[in-house]
Amino acid sequence: MYEMQGSVKWIGETQSFASGFTKREFVLTSAHDKYPQDIKFEVVKDKCTVLDQFSVGQDVTVSFDVRGNEYNGKYYVNLACWKLQAGSGDGASPAPRRAAAGGSAPAASRSAEPSPADLRNESDFDDDDVPF
Repeated sequence: MYEMQGSVKWIGETQSFASGFTKREFVLTSAHDKYPQDIKFEVVKDKCTVLDQFSVGQDVTVSFDVRGNEYNGKYYVNLACWKLQAGSGDGASPAPRRAAAGGSAPAASRSAEPSPADLRNESDFDDDDVPF
């Protein structure tokens, strides 16, 4: 089981196939990354109508499974949504990230992840001493 939060970017129409199978796709834009990602999910059979209660731009939490299959020598991956909730699901804020191992500092004293420029110490380039 996987879970993802974001806002609905697109909701497709229900697709019906000759076998009687139906599916409906939607796209979620994740906002937790530095570069937001558009992720396509699908619902099948009787879950197709669940998307009717959601609209583009709405924040949702998607619970899904990863499904894969092979057809004619090509491999496909689908993200099969089995639960869709408005907002963060229970009205609470997203779960906080775990502290790094040994990180017992209070949340207020922890800072964001350093950038490559922060990690580069300009004084390191002035030394001609090789540490080994």
